[in-house]
Amino acid sequence: MARGHFISFEGGEGAGKSTQTERLANALEDRSIPCLATREPGGSPGAESIRELLVRGEVGRWDPMSEALLHFAARRDHVMTVIEPALDEGTWVVCDRYTDSTIAYQGYGQGLEISIIEDLHRQTVGNLWPDATIILDIAVFQGLDRIVSRGGETHRYEKMEIDFHMRLREGFLKIARQNSKRCVVVDAARSSDAVHDSIMTLIAQRFGM
Repeated sequence: MARGHFISFEGGEGAGKSTQTERLANALEDRSIPCLATREPGGSPGAESIRELLVRGEVGRWDPMSEALLHFAARRDHVMTVIEPALDEGTWVVCDRYTDSTIAYQGYGQGLEISIIEDLHRQTVGNLWPDATIILDIAVFQGLDRIVSRGGETHRYEKMEIDFHMRLREGFLKIARQNSKRCVVVDAARSSDAVHDSIMTLIAQRFGM
């Protein structure tokens, strides 16, 4: 049995990652491709418990190293119990965030050395990187306006200062430049349908669908 493909969505707050993760997974299923949609932090029972520690509470609840360690504890459980078994069974995995988010948020956004995050990745999940990463790019204020307009509770990261979100966006764009064979930047300021169409074109080109 052929191993499944691993696709991740990345980007700042309000970029539409959750929506596009679900839409891509549904589109793949419609093409009779077995697919699992999942998210980080979370995606497994253990990782979802850790997620609550990361997204709830005061903005300054954790220092960057503590946050990174929590993210990788959740990520290891997610990879070991959900992602790797699915890929081994031939299922495609579409994940809302992965290690690039830790590099962007705790690295570029909060100042933790990137080399530390890369080492934590190697130590916890080895060399598992997505086959393709779609970075949804949107202007900071537009993304934050989307969050306000949708209503509901905001989490810790959404409440962080504007300068943090600016660094975050630049961090994701830098990640894309440094990993151009894996990462593709998609303009997320457009309608959900337009973004989805671009993503389907990219996936078809990348995987020969």
